[in-house]
Amino acid sequence: MASIMEGPLSKWTNVMKGWQYRWFVLDYNAGLLSYYTSKDKMMRGSRRGCVRLRGAVIGIDDEDDSTFTITVDQKTFHFQARDADEREKWIHALEGTILRHTLQLREAETGFVPSVQDFDKKLAEADAYLQILIDQLKLFDEKIKDCKEDESRRKIEDLKETTCSMVESIKHCIVLLQIAKDQSNEQQHANGLISTINPVDGIYQPPLDTAVVNTTMPTQTTLPTDGSQVCKSDQRPSTLPVGSVVTVMGSLQTPTPNSTGSGPSGPSSGVASPSHIPLPSHSVPDFSYSSSEDEFYDADEFYQSSTSPKHCIDPSGPPAALPLGNDETALKRPDTNESLNSSMSNGTTDADPFDSHDDRDDDGEGESVEEHKSVIMHLLSQVRLGMDLTKVVLPTFILERRSLLEMYADFFAHPDLFVSIAEQPEARERMVQVVKWYLSAFHAGRKGSVAKKPYNPILGEVFYCHWDLPNDTEEPSPPTETVSDGPVPWSSSNSVCFVAEQVSHHPPISAFYAECCSKKIQFNAHIWTKSKFLGMSIGVHNIGQGCVSCLEHDEHYILTFPNGYGRSILTVPWVELGGECSIACSKSGYSANIVFHTKPFYGGKKHRITAEIFAPNDKKSFCSIEGEWNGVMYAKWASGENSLFIDTKKVGIIKKKVRKLEDQLEYESRRLWKDVTLNLKLKDIDSATEAKHRLEEKQRAEARDRKENEQQWETRLFHEDGECWVYDEPLLKRIVSPRH
Repeated sequence: MASIMEGPLSKWTNVMKGWQYRWFVLDYNAGLLSYYTSKDKMMRGSRRGCVRLRGAVIGIDDEDDSTFTITVDQKTFHFQARDADEREKWIHALEGTILRHTLQLREAETGFVPSVQDFDKKLAEADAYLQILIDQLKLFDEKIKDCKEDESRRKIEDLKETTCSMVESIKHCIVLLQIAKDQSNEQQHANGLISTINPVDGIYQPPLDTAVVNTTMPTQTTLPTDGSQVCKSDQRPSTLPVGSVVTVMGSLQTPTPNSTGSGPSGPSSGVASPSHIPLPSHSVPDFSYSSSEDEFYDADEFYQSSTSPKHCIDPSGPPAALPLGNDETALKRPDTNESLNSSMSNGTTDADPFDSHDDRDDDGEGESVEEHKSVIMHLLSQVRLGMDLTKVVLPTFILERRSLLEMYADFFAHPDLFVSIAEQPEARERMVQVVKWYLSAFHAGRKGSVAKKPYNPILGEVFYCHWDLPNDTEEPSPPTETVSDGPVPWSSSNSVCFVAEQVSHHPPISAFYAECCSKKIQFNAHIWTKSKFLGMSIGVHNIGQGCVSCLEHDEHYILTFPNGYGRSILTVPWVELGGECSIACSKSGYSANIVFHTKPFYGGKKHRITAEIFAPNDKKSFCSIEGEWNGVMYAKWASGENSLFIDTKKVGIIKKKVRKLEDQLEYESRRLWKDVTLNLKLKDIDSATEAKHRLEEKQRAEARDRKENEQQWETRLFHEDGECWVYDEPLLKRIVSPRH
């Protein structure tokens, strides 16, 4: 890692409300990112501001490949590189600097300061492990000699080549550690300079004869790429002449593209390194600052969090979720003829065999992020920007107390809007109603403004529920017969019934299906959740599609889903949706484009959507929609008329009905997770974690049994059809609908 990296970046200024060019200098040893109005001002030491990197968190925007943020000292700083490659160079250097100084902070807090003896001990351990690797590397030759199959031999040779490269890298690292120790002990202390391991005031000043690279691109003072040549042997680094290596390292330099750096003879172009500029005492400030306190950062979310009540962190959003583990379970298909005449619970009476209670209605579910900030910081330290979070196990205290499969049922929290699609007489009106139902389908997944994390479903888990449609008259609805061959056999033909199943574990795919038999309408969908770490945010890409089928009209509306983002995961986490989605009906030719806009870092509104609906073969929309997906949306028609499209805050949510726990099958969501849910309700995190662990261990054991017995998992209710997952017994298959 370079001691100093420098180059141009643009920073956002709230004063000018735009990007400004600045010259930035990253000091690895000081843990400081300083900026100047120009390179010339940097040479004169006229620093305009700085960002202290100890404990900082880097963030990137999943929809922009040139900008990034640094959050530290309750401020968020915004930067823009020229392109994705330049941003990657800065982020790589910044991550290394942050890691080093954050670790130093932890050591200081624990009172542990490593000594030279500790350094020597770790170096000896690394040397011993390297010798073990070298010895094991020789076994590859025996394997290759004994291997008779060409394909297997090639695989072993490829593995040997990769292992050799790894061994050479380890040798090189150990040599560099020896050099660092040698220089620290002999040269720097002999010259009266500070140690690079524990720099005083965080400022490292190298010897005056050190070559420096300065360019107009972000640059790093690096070791030569051929430096590893000194290790090309079966010798361990401890047996190599370190002195000669120091000479080689000190006399060579690999300039980056466009570099104006010189060779070993002296510094480049007479340009002084920033480390040679006379710096006043206390040059590393206690906090990050800018010369204009309003121009550089956006701290709104931190001010909000200081007055917020206790909240529970969980970076996820409807319909997104972050996979928690990689476990499976082996259970059989449900027996739909199972008796329903069980005893009642959950506060219901004998006259009501269903539970409409939502655990999210309970007060006191959330916990303060501050109480668990050390856990969150530890979790963040284990991941890198852009990393897939599928196998990252999140702490139990962030869970929402329901399964992701149950959260998908919130798409039908307005079942009356769903069934009204089939009631529209014209294709144009049906498309408008599909868009209205679709835009109303996301807000019910969030009861509050704070992001929560549902349980990640296990393989074979299922969830059943239904909704009774509201009655327009005050008279009670006449009783109707149950649909015994439907997905929810205990629901009536006038109900909207729903079933979901976790059909795949790798990748994590959920399939779900809904129908209303009397209205001859059905919906089939599958979603593969793919999560990514974005620094201060977590993004979840929802890969898959859904299909609304109006059987009376033989129309099928194919739609896609937005991505979910959990923002501000260290303060007050909140959910937003982002991305472009589409709805299209091939038979009628009507289509719609919907954009979920993510909030700009400066100004702008949260949760904004825009949508356009098109008639067949028309390039100009006949209806444009704007608003917030969790609020009010307005429509502008081609006739010039403006009207309220839908107000999600005034449209009542109809509660779903779920069988009580004692009536459920053992692999239904609420029964499966009941111990975890109960202990989370009681705020007994240890017991909740233990219950979750028992469930995971059971899944692992059953997965091992299937592997040993060479058994393939069979899904319960859905089957794979091309790239889609389809319900086995949809309404379309069970009835013969009249064609128009």
